[in-house]
Amino acid sequence: MSVQPVIELADVDLTLGQGAARVHVLKGVSLSIRQGETVSLLGPSGSGKSTLLMTLAGLERPDSGSVRIDGNDLGALSEDALARFRGEKIGVVFQSFQLIPTMTALENVAIPLELRGKSDAFDIAAAELAAVGLGHRLSHYPAQLSGGEQQRVALARALAPDPIILAADEPTGNLDSETGSAVIDLIFAQQARRGATLVLVTHDATLAARCGRRVRLRSGRIEADMTENAR
Repeated sequence: MSVQPVIELADVDLTLGQGAARVHVLKGVSLSIRQGETVSLLGPSGSGKSTLLMTLAGLERPDSGSVRIDGNDLGALSEDALARFRGEKIGVVFQSFQLIPTMTALENVAIPLELRGKSDAFDIAAAELAAVGLGHRLSHYPAQLSGGEQQRVALARALAPDPIILAADEPTGNLDSETGSAVIDLIFAQQARRGATLVLVTHDATLAARCGRRVRLRSGRIEADMTENAR
């Protein structure tokens, strides 16, 4: 395991919105995460936890401070280079699934790989969907799938490039508790199997406690950083 942090944020500030709607979301956030760690980001609504996740995933650029992923300074990358880097290194799972409704489950997972030049994109996609229990649903469209199945497609899409980081933003927020629990078990099982780093936004304390480390935010700052043995 590398001693070098796989995620390193230093004094990150970020303001979102325009004019009177501008909000100072992140305020001097510094955070270091090692490869293979499981980290939950907790905090009340508006604390900045989802924005912090999007920033370390390269989906938001900070106003100041630095974000380094696997030793690479994201601020030094062009938009195209950042998109390529993110596609290879970081898998993101959103609360709202964000599947393309006109594509089958297989296509939703395969097309991003194909666009990055993977000649075996559809074989990889089929294997990833089988790994999340959807080998029998490859040709189904999102509207033909349950919420839990759609989130599993989204998870397969995030994991297909074999990223070093899996970023999950309230992945069970649109699911009932039983379905959500099954999806979370799958996320942790896949993280452990691959040795990926998991960063998970949640306000479910029980779910947060499954992570080896809990980072609590309040008003855009890190309020507490707690490490314990993951269950």
